Amino acid sequence: MADPPVRTHRWGLGAFFFAEAVFVLTSVVLAAAFGAPGVWSIVLMLVLPTLLAGGVAVLITVLRGNGPVQDFGLEWRWSDVRTGLAIGGVGLVTTTIATTLWTRWADPGQTSTVSSVLDGVRFPPVVAVLVFLHVWLVAPLCEELLYRGLLWGAMERLRWSQLNVFVLSTAVFAIGHLEPARTWLLLVITIPIGLARMVTGRLTASVIAHQVNNFLPALGLLLVSLGLMPS
Repeated sequence: MADPPVRTHRWGLGAFFFAEAVFVLTSVVLAAAFGAPGVWSIVLMLVLPTLLAGGVAVLITVLRGNGPVQDFGLEWRWSDVRTGLAIGGVGLVTTTIATTLWTRWADPGQTSTVSSVLDGVRFPPVVAVLVFLHVWLVAPLCEELLYRGLLWGAMERLRWSQLNVFVLSTAVFAIGHLEPARTWLLLVITIPIGLARMVTGRLTASVIAHQVNNFLPALGLLLVSLGLMPS
């Protein structure tokens, strides 16, 4: 496990709550603005809140800290990529097993927020690919900037132990998705991602692990939105 760095940034838990509020408020405003959303409005509702929240996280590190490279450890290292791929691969197996069990036990109407938004929607191929890339690559990056970037760094600044930071950020990630029926499943999903962050001490590994974990769900959404697989 990597030793926690000494944090010199001037942002704390308030920065995380602010970025999270940006995500929630943007989602609410867009949902209210589009009463009967079409294809592009659905894409906007899916993409914009995540991008804004991730952008706010980066901006906070620039204005109140030392930038995302130093504050988050968001830098390209092959060792972090290998760690993220390895842990993400293991996490993908556990997630697949957990999802299969959850699907058997859960109410058939209980789906993820993204799946419910895209339920019954058919996209043109270009739009479907854009949504696929967002769910696979962009959304994990933005979520990591919030939960294992801002939140993780805020707790490190309070000099909490790495184990406490890992446990609390994992719990907040699962609860913060506001999907009570899927909270325990989200816990299973996020544990390997948090481990990647903890063992390397940097965000890059957890971003890679999160992207690996999101690949199959993103592929499923792509096939469903193209009408190649039943929803």
